[in-house]
Amino acid sequence: MDSKKKSSTEAEGSKERGLVHVWQAGSRSVTPERLPGWGGKTVLHAALGVKHGVLLTEDGEVYSFGTLPWRNEPAEICPSSPILEEVLVGQYVVTVATGSFHSGAVTESGVVYMWGENSAGQCAVANQQYVPEPNPVSISDSETSPLLAVRVLQLACGEEHTLALSLSREIWAWGTGCQLGLITNTFPVTKPQKVEHLAGRVVLQVACGAFHSLALVQCLPSQDLKPVPERCNQCSQLLITMTDKEDHVIISDSHCCPLGVTLSESQSENQASTAISPSTETLDGQGEAFENTFVQNELPAATELNVGNVQTTSVETISSPQDVMGTPEISSARSIPSYPDAQAVNEYVQKLSDHSLRENSENGEKPVPSQPLVAEAIPNLHSPATTSTSALNSLVVSCASAVGVRVAATYEAGTLSLKKVMNFYSTAPCEPGAQAGSSPIGPEGLKESREEQVKQESMQGKKSSSLVDIREEESEGGSRRLSLPGLLSQVSPRLLRKAARVKTRTVVLTPTYSGEADALLPSLRTEVWTWGKGKEGQLGHGDVLPRLQPLCVKCLDGKEVIHLEAGGYHSLALTAKSQVYSWGSNTFGQLGHSDFPTTVPRLVKVNSENGVWSVAAGQDYSLFLVDTEDFQPGLCYSGRQDPTEGDNLPENHSGTKTPILLSCSKLGYISRVTAGKDSYLALVDKNIMGYIASLHELATTERQFYSKLSDIKSQVLRPLLSLENLGTASTVQLLQEVASRFSKLCYLIGQHGTSLSSFLQGIKEARSLVILKHASLFLDSYTEQVSSPVYCTSITNFLVMGGFQLLAKPAIDFLNKNQELLQDLSEVNVENTQLMEILNTLFFLPIRRLHNYAKVLLKLATCFEVTSPEYQKLQDSSSCYESLALHLGRKRKEAEYTLGFWKTFPGKMTDSLRKPERRLLCESSNRALSLQHAGRFSVNWFILFNDALVHAQFSTHHVFPLATLWAEPLSEEAGGVNGLKITTPEEQFTLISSTPQEKAKWLRAISQAVDQALRGTSDFPPYGSGSSIQRQEPPISRSAKYTFYKDPRLKDATYDGRWLSGKPHGRGVLKWPDGKMYSGMFRNGLEDGYGEYRIPNKALNKEDHYVGHWKEGKMCGQGVYSYASGEVFEGCFQDNMRHGHGLLRSGKLTSSSPSMFIGQWVMDKKAGYGVFDDITRGEKYMGMWQDDVCQGNGVVVTQFGLYYEGNFHLNKMMGNGVLLSEDDTIYEGEFSDDWTLSGKGTLTMPNGDYIEGYFSGEWGSGIKITGTYFKPSLYESDKDRPKVFRKLGNLAVPADEKWKAVFDECWHQLGCENPGQGEVWKAWDNIAVALTTSRRQHRDSPEILSRSQTQTLESLEFIPQHVGAFSVEKYDDIKKYLIKACDTPLHPLGRLVETLVAVYRMTYVGVGANRRLLQEAVKEITSYLKRIFQLVRFLFPELPEEGTTIPLSAPLPTERKSFCTGKSDSRSESPEPGYVVTGSGLLLPVLLPRLYPPLFMLYALDNDREEDVYWECVLRLNKQPDIALLGFLGVQRKFWPVTLSILGESKKVLPTTKDACFASAVECLQQISTTFTPSDKLKVIQQTFEEISQSVLASLQEDFLWSMDDLFPVFLYVVLRARIRNLGSEVHLIEDLMDPYLQHGEQGIMFTTLKLSHQGIHDGRGSMQLLLPYPDPRPGAHPNRSLLPPD
Repeated sequence: MDSKKKSSTEAEGSKERGLVHVWQAGSRSVTPERLPGWGGKTVLHAALGVKHGVLLTEDGEVYSFGTLPWRNEPAEICPSSPILEEVLVGQYVVTVATGSFHSGAVTESGVVYMWGENSAGQCAVANQQYVPEPNPVSISDSETSPLLAVRVLQLACGEEHTLALSLSREIWAWGTGCQLGLITNTFPVTKPQKVEHLAGRVVLQVACGAFHSLALVQCLPSQDLKPVPERCNQCSQLLITMTDKEDHVIISDSHCCPLGVTLSESQSENQASTAISPSTETLDGQGEAFENTFVQNELPAATELNVGNVQTTSVETISSPQDVMGTPEISSARSIPSYPDAQAVNEYVQKLSDHSLRENSENGEKPVPSQPLVAEAIPNLHSPATTSTSALNSLVVSCASAVGVRVAATYEAGTLSLKKVMNFYSTAPCEPGAQAGSSPIGPEGLKESREEQVKQESMQGKKSSSLVDIREEESEGGSRRLSLPGLLSQVSPRLLRKAARVKTRTVVLTPTYSGEADALLPSLRTEVWTWGKGKEGQLGHGDVLPRLQPLCVKCLDGKEVIHLEAGGYHSLALTAKSQVYSWGSNTFGQLGHSDFPTTVPRLVKVNSENGVWSVAAGQDYSLFLVDTEDFQPGLCYSGRQDPTEGDNLPENHSGTKTPILLSCSKLGYISRVTAGKDSYLALVDKNIMGYIASLHELATTERQFYSKLSDIKSQVLRPLLSLENLGTASTVQLLQEVASRFSKLCYLIGQHGTSLSSFLQGIKEARSLVILKHASLFLDSYTEQVSSPVYCTSITNFLVMGGFQLLAKPAIDFLNKNQELLQDLSEVNVENTQLMEILNTLFFLPIRRLHNYAKVLLKLATCFEVTSPEYQKLQDSSSCYESLALHLGRKRKEAEYTLGFWKTFPGKMTDSLRKPERRLLCESSNRALSLQHAGRFSVNWFILFNDALVHAQFSTHHVFPLATLWAEPLSEEAGGVNGLKITTPEEQFTLISSTPQEKAKWLRAISQAVDQALRGTSDFPPYGSGSSIQRQEPPISRSAKYTFYKDPRLKDATYDGRWLSGKPHGRGVLKWPDGKMYSGMFRNGLEDGYGEYRIPNKALNKEDHYVGHWKEGKMCGQGVYSYASGEVFEGCFQDNMRHGHGLLRSGKLTSSSPSMFIGQWVMDKKAGYGVFDDITRGEKYMGMWQDDVCQGNGVVVTQFGLYYEGNFHLNKMMGNGVLLSEDDTIYEGEFSDDWTLSGKGTLTMPNGDYIEGYFSGEWGSGIKITGTYFKPSLYESDKDRPKVFRKLGNLAVPADEKWKAVFDECWHQLGCENPGQGEVWKAWDNIAVALTTSRRQHRDSPEILSRSQTQTLESLEFIPQHVGAFSVEKYDDIKKYLIKACDTPLHPLGRLVETLVAVYRMTYVGVGANRRLLQEAVKEITSYLKRIFQLVRFLFPELPEEGTTIPLSAPLPTERKSFCTGKSDSRSESPEPGYVVTGSGLLLPVLLPRLYPPLFMLYALDNDREEDVYWECVLRLNKQPDIALLGFLGVQRKFWPVTLSILGESKKVLPTTKDACFASAVECLQQISTTFTPSDKLKVIQQTFEEISQSVLASLQEDFLWSMDDLFPVFLYVVLRARIRNLGSEVHLIEDLMDPYLQHGEQGIMFTTLKLSHQGIHDGRGSMQLLLPYPDPRPGAHPNRSLLPPD
């Protein structure tokens, strides 16, 4: 705060601010005095009570002066000078308030302090007459769970009560009386309570009179309105009634629920008294009355009499004035319906009041003559909400649409909303002499007052002070009674149409809630709510009843009230249009109009030409601060005048007839006035360096400007909109847009004017001016809030479309009638100016206003030092406003230039080319631009608009949108002409200009226009940059939308995406009218890169869908094509055809013929090796294809276990082949068709018998044989078993021929035409490119890569570098790289492995899981290894050939004793695995785990029978305890464990112990089933042997050397105990796939031992009487040593 103060002090000497001047109220001498004893401190705010006052200085201190009877020190009771309130020092007070005899202050932190008179609890202290010093008041909200202290914004004090407005915009009250608005009858209230009736509404300000309260409340936004209940929540009467008369229908929503009106007891019993004046009422009486009203209404239960009940019911029905529908006011008829004669008025009123009486009597109330009048006047707490959704409105709308114009007139004119008329009659006297409400008013009185009323209105015009001033603003919703003609059927359709049309137009001018501005500026959509004692009419409800609860003053709805003041017994409301409404006691003329009191708000007639911008209300007088010509505020006084000597006045007191202007111009600039009982006070600023004057000028002009805009809106725009035949629908729409934006802009100006008024009453710091601080509201064209640029766009659009010319005809009468009004508003005084010109000027007024802002800001800037930040800020803002004003001026000129062009342009083309947003930039009618190579007689006219270049010829024209237009100058060499090359997506032409200057002009114009078109339609200078800097050239690459019209392939297709020099290039979407669509990457106008394509299939009502890679407009590379028929192809494409490796799925499993093909394709046909799974027939074909049919060698297996291999021709088995059935019956020979034997062959039975000869017939259904039957002798040995088993696979496709396409594809990806031919660096480049592009695609795709995948990809982007000799470390690096590469399908190797795994599973799963295929499966894996190893060696050229030994870079850490021989290990004898380079060592760890399930399955099937025998034997032997088994197997005694350590405890081995010996070795061996690769399995076996040695060493306690004789039985024991189910399969798998170099090493010997154990168990047949002598596998062992079991 201090720093702020300093800066302003230096700037314009604030010593001359906030000077205090005091006048005596009512004295005829109007010269002010200075406040006695007051020093020079700047006063920000002052408040006056009956005999005392309070001042608040700018440093937050509070001083009291006057009579202060509550002070403790006698000297301070009547101090000679203001005394400082010490308690508040250091609290920094922000606002003060005084009641009649008490004071309050609010600190910066929102705490309230009260002091002074407290007899009624108004200081919130219990049982204390006076509060001598400021005492903090604790206000806490009991509804919040931890009790939160309520922070307060504003305070208002009456005579016996105080109101506080909290930060959350709720009212808290304490003190005594119904003016608190609380539901209680125990007074005084000393603990602040919330006024529940307004809870949930946004209260903007509170004010207190002596015994009444006022609140300014923001209207509810339309969407918050609640649906209206049908019945009153309290008394259950219908809220809306409808009565059918002979010639009209009466709809009424006037309902008075007794709650909220306090009646004295006598009145509640006998409701016949007419004028209610509750002056003598006691508090107790009020309380009883309140209870009575409840009892009368027979509420269901006493428990409901709590605060909550009333509060909740009220919230639902609080009304809002905002009739968004705009139905109540239909602007076609402006006049009040005049009645033909007084008699008619009488009858009409009589009829309605009869109806009301009848209605009441029906509802069980006594008919009372004046009661209905009162009822009409109080649409009180439970009257229905006047909302846009109200039932009444919808009823009216539905009726109105049916009834047509007559209704429109009746309702709109409102008009005679009887409620209002009756209010008027029941409260206003007929003659000035009559006393208000002294007797029921007779028809005569009614007649006269009504005539008077109409006369008054017609004289007053718009500024009528009458009650029924319905034309004032759009959202008037109070009038709720109307009359509809009875016979709905007699309305002509024309009237209906007319009614409907009128209705649509009225929506336009209701401002809606707009975002930003409402948060930053004061709202103008307000309602006034009043409560308390009302005997002087100070509540404004049209009666003199008191109100217990806040009630909305309906006739101020839509009046844009911005500030309320309450005097002793009267109230004032200041509006945004600088008018004041007043109501209440008028004994001394304090209301500023007519001599009688008024119970409803009426306009104050202030003499000043300009409006009022601040008001104050004293005990019995009012003050108005008015604008004057020189912007210095004038002060008007209205109210009590003390008689001077010699005045012989008839009355004993007198007052002013109209407000009188006091002369105070010499004092300076008044910023604030405050009124008390006998004196009033003004705070005055001296105008140092013109600063204050400039601020007042800004505020005054803004308020006047708002009034002018409001007048234009209501007196010009509104009537224009309601005219008939306004031209085409589009013109009307443009006019409506102009009107609605004008209306919003007008509202913004109103809000700004209001904020400036309150700014002048504060510290007046330049930096917090709204036009500086929130300049974007006025400058920015992008906000929802309508600012000048947004408005400018719609008004220039209207202008371009010739809107003003079109208006001329329908509006001529209206304009001629109102010529003076128009000239007055537009300030055009020149004679014979065209009316259209005047309209034009009026509509462009808002834009002219920007210059004024700039001027005033500049004036303000000059009041500061040039170096100060304020100066800089003001200077910058000024130039911003100025440049925007100039820019909008240019926009207007452009629009006028364009309009001029359209007038001269040939008519037919105008219609098609003229658009509201289109502006002319330049055109070539002066022949300065021609088309190169044009014919001699052709006419070429080029017109450049802001959105297109138009090439016009005789009768045709072509439009080139600018967003897809590229212009470049031709180089001089190209022919030395002044040429411009224009490129559009489908045309290219050259324009020749006459001179180089002309060429430069056109090039610049086109470039700027293109640039503007690309930036977006809005080309306003961005706020804050002063002016927009033009780019010299628009970008060559850009985003735009275009529809092709010529290109045969793309005709009528629309492309939306990136472009480069006239061609789609980059990401985009292309849509054809027939529904085809491509979305993805483009290159040079063709689909290229990754994209998605959809083609609708009309026949099937589905679509083909392709996702994948494209090249030069065709599908090329990997992709997935889903056909409408349900087929899906995943694989490679080339030139829109399937080419390369791919998988085709046909049909679902449930469909008629599901099948699957995976293999090679050539030009859309199956060709090469492939696997076809015919799911329906349960057959799988693995072989060669050509032209979509099986052709060449192949193998077929069926689900019934048949196996066939041989030749195929055109899908049929032909020629030689082998057929093998499940039971091992074999046929070798010739076939003629599927499963049909035909020709020479041999049939071999499972037992070895065979038949040779000629066969014919189908397998499985009887075969004819001509041949010889052989029964060979029993086989000597296994070697003589049928040779066929060994010959299987000869006629199958060799493993190296399979899946060639998959490997070729991988080589291609690495940039090699043929395997192994290419550059290594190129291959690595391709890998890097593949990884990064795939990552980019993944970034756009919905599936997000996991974090580990991302890390893998990042690490793969580094190429492993190798320099120097090849070592084990480098070998390991390569291994690691391969593991990562094979982990992600984005890497070519990873993709290869993924594909191989897919094809392998496809081949050997399902029907393919046939034991005959085992050898093929194993061969396929070895082939994969060989071919991948070739790839790896290509990528890592330093990798040695297969079988090379890598030298160790460091010796092995420790010498390990050889397991069997005890000699030191020599490398040559058994190399460690991993140091010999082999394909399987490098690649099996990557490949085998993925292929393991199908492969192991085949092993298990193949060894099925052996495994069963083996397993049976294992189970039987395992029944024995350990010692018996060890003995049985012939294990030497010394190796038998004696004790075992189980869980750390040593236990003896008993004869019954089972599964305990060699447990660790058993457990180790069991892990063989959990490993995948042969090398891992071998390691497990080696570990098992080591575990056995450890166990034996532990029990022997000495070093010893194993011999095979000792070792074999122990190992056999371990194998038995390990119980491995598929041990045979494991053994065969290791044997088939282990590295050959391991066979003779240590691991090889151990594996042989395992193999022998398995065979021994299997062949022992379980009798185990004798294990056949097996040779000792060790080199040099004794040949005849046999392993004999014990007897």
